This record gives sequence, structure tokens and C-alpha cells, in this order.
Amino acid sequence: MRRAILLAVGSALSACSMAPKYVRPEAPIPPSWPTGDAYLRQSEAALPSVSYRDIFRDARLQRVIDQALTNNRDLRIALANIAAARAQYRIQRGELFPAIGASGSYNYSHSNTPTASSPSGTSTSFSAGIGVTGFEVDLFGRIRSLTDAAQNRYFAQEATARATRLTLVGDIAGAWLSYAADRSLLTIAEQTVANAQRSVSLTAARLKGGIAPRTDLRQAEQILAGAEADVAAQKTALAQDINALQLLVGAPIDPVLLPGSIEEAAATIGDLPAGLDSRILLRRPDVVSAEYTLRAANAQIGAARAQLFPTLSLTGFAGFASNALRNLFTSNAFNYSASPSVRYSIFNAGAAQAGVAQSEAQRDAALAGYEKAIQTAFREFADALARRGTIGDQLAADQRNSDAALDNYRLSDARYRGGIDTFLASLVAQRSLYTAQRTLVQTRLTRATNLVTLYRSLGGDSLIEANAAGPVPAAQQTPQQ
Repeated sequence: MRRAILLAVGSALSACSMAPKYVRPEAPIPPSWPTGDAYLRQSEAALPSVSYRDIFRDARLQRVIDQALTNNRDLRIALANIAAARAQYRIQRGELFPAIGASGSYNYSHSNTPTASSPSGTSTSFSAGIGVTGFEVDLFGRIRSLTDAAQNRYFAQEATARATRLTLVGDIAGAWLSYAADRSLLTIAEQTVANAQRSVSLTAARLKGGIAPRTDLRQAEQILAGAEADVAAQKTALAQDINALQLLVGAPIDPVLLPGSIEEAAATIGDLPAGLDSRILLRRPDVVSAEYTLRAANAQIGAARAQLFPTLSLTGFAGFASNALRNLFTSNAFNYSASPSVRYSIFNAGAAQAGVAQSEAQRDAALAGYEKAIQTAFREFADALARRGTIGDQLAADQRNSDAALDNYRLSDARYRGGIDTFLASLVAQRSLYTAQRTLVQTRLTRATNLVTLYRSLGGDSLIEANAAGPVPAAQQTPQQ
């Protein structure tokens, strides 16, 4: 019996695989980034190690991110999905080995009619044994292919969890920067309210003195009312920003961790190192997940092909039986049996062949999904590079516009107060300054958010991968045979 079990296990472990040999498809993207006026010059070099701490250098933001990586509910869902995928892989892998069970029994009977074997009418029997039930000898690699498919789905789930972490880090950085921008906009609105209040007071005094018309007062009051409405709106936006951050973090946010202005926050966001080859996108978690899904579909073909061939099963039993307990484990009481069986479907209306065709179609769909994931990653990063290549010029222009608008407002206000110019000129200058300052805040936010997008689009965060404790990236694994 022991020899039969060892033979069965050896046959299963050395079974051939009918799955197609996996070869990574060629990436359907150019080997380098786009070039032109919108793009920064990039050299072709390997990607240096990058972590979110390298990009998001403010200690307050790092604390918020660390808190989110502990408390965020989406991450808890992702971890639960990993545990489920890992358990499913272990369940499937268990079918590679025989199920062995032990049994024992005791039987006592009494009859008023004596027999030759039991003159007293009383008999006892004991038995103990160990057996193999329903073990399939994996001659054609069906179970091993299913195990490989389950393993790759598990790896894909872990890569998906890393993608969830990466997205979370980027979302938190974006929400933190949005709060900073809204704080700056609130400051601008409050300054505009203060300026408008002075204008209203001055214009009212000039009206009372007969120097200014009532239209000047009403225009000044319009500027004041608009700025007061903006203050209220910005306070609402700040409260909603905090709510968004708390949802992402999964816990209340300490106010000391929030930035005071976009100028302060944007200065702490670092840039990616230069010299990025487009092939680095293959390490993005969503691309890795798509490749593991493709590997799983490829292995599923082997399982479907194996269904076309006979199935060999083995059951066996070895144990002891005796009428007396003291003789139970003697050599004369030992017995064993082995029952191999072969099952083959002669006619199933083409279901087995259709199963192979279905698995091949699913593999083709997974291949298209993998290629699309790469193309999407390339487009996202190329778009971010295009924005990165021009945002500096836009920010410099908006800064000059804001500086000029501020100087023009000061001059126009002084000329109005001195009675040299009309209130209309001062009013236009004040509105232009307000618009220029808000535009500058938005451009600063766009520049900082663009750096966040570059980080997230690249997808290779060493800290995220270490925290995920996932498998070796597909790019570093030996292709399955």
C-alpha cells in the first residue's frame, strides 16, 4: 500500500502540463516617451528607486499617509480579498496530494444460538486502518494547471491590493493639496473683503461729501458682497476637504497635519528623477495584475485540454482486523487493498472541446486586457509628462500677471483716493487682481497635482511593494512552462 501511494504521488508531481508555454507579449507601446514642445527631454535609463516619501516630503503629509495605510477601509477590503485568494490557492493545491484518513472500529454481538465459531453466542471484532480516498493521479496535468491558475489569481489579487495602496496615497496627496489651495483662496477672499470694506467706507464718505456718485458706492458694495459670498463658499470647501481626507484616512485628521497655503504645500512635493524608460510601466501594479490574470487564463487552457483525456483515480486501504484486541496489530491481522480506476467520457456532445475553445477565448480576452492596461498606463504617464513640460511656463506667466495686477490695483486705488482717477478704474483693477490671484492659486495646485499624477502613473513605489508583501513582480519571474 505504501508503495502504491508513493507511486501515485510521484506520478502526480511529475505530470506533464498541457498548458501553452507562457511567453510575455511584446508591450504595445513605443520604447520611449513622446517628444516635442510639450514634453521634457528624457534620457533612456533604468528607473531609480522611488517611494512616496521621496516625492511627498512634508512630514505632516507623510503622517497622514501612514495613518491611512493603517485605517483605510478599501485597504481592509483588499487585504480580505488577498486572504480569500490565498485560501483558494491552498484549497486547489491540496488536490495534488492524496487525502489520507484513519479509521477504527469495535463490534460486539451476542446471540442465544451458539455457533461453531462462537460456542458462547458472543463475538467481538476490532479493526484499525488508514486509507486513501478518491485520489486523482494527475497524468495530464489537469490539477497542476488549475493550481497554477489559482496561484496566479492570488498573485493578481496582491498586485491589485498594491494598486489600491498606490491610488490611496495619490488621492490623499491630492486631497491634502486641495485643502491647501482652498486655504489660499480663503485668504485671498478675506483680503478682498477687507479691501472692499475700506472702499465702501471711503466711497460712502465721498458720496456724503458730494464728491462721488451713488453708482460708485453701489459698485463698491457689489465687490464686497461678492467677496463675502466667496469667503462663505471657501469655508464650506475647507470643511468638505477635511471630510474627504477623513474618509480616505479612515479616522479623524489632526488639524496640525493640515497645510496653511498652497504656496507652502506645493514646495514640499518633489519631482521624479529624470531618465525614465517606458518599459518601467510594466511594474505598475495594475499592469502586473493584468499579466497574472493572463498567466492564469493561460494555465486554464491546460486544465481544459487535460479534460479531453482519461482520468485515473486511486483508492486504497491498509489496516488490521482481529477478533481479539491483543492480536489486532500482529502480522496475521494485517490486510490491504488498492483500487485504481480509469474514467473517460466517450460522448459529451463536444462539451470538452468547447471547454478548450472557451478557455482559449478567455486567454485572448486576458491578453487584450493586459495590452490595454499597458497602453492606458503609457497614455496616463505621457499626458502627465505633457502637462509637466509646460506647467512651469504657465506658472511663471501667472505669477507675472498677479504681480502686475497687484501693482496696478495699488496705483489705481492711490489715484482714486487722490482724486486723480475715477472709481471705475480702481474697481476694474480690484477685480483683475482678484481673478489673477485665484488663477495663480489654481496653477500652483495644478503643478503640485501634476507631480502627484506622475508619481501615481509611474506605479513603482518601493515602500508600497514592501508593505504589500506581495509576490515577485511578473517581470522578474521565470515564465511557467
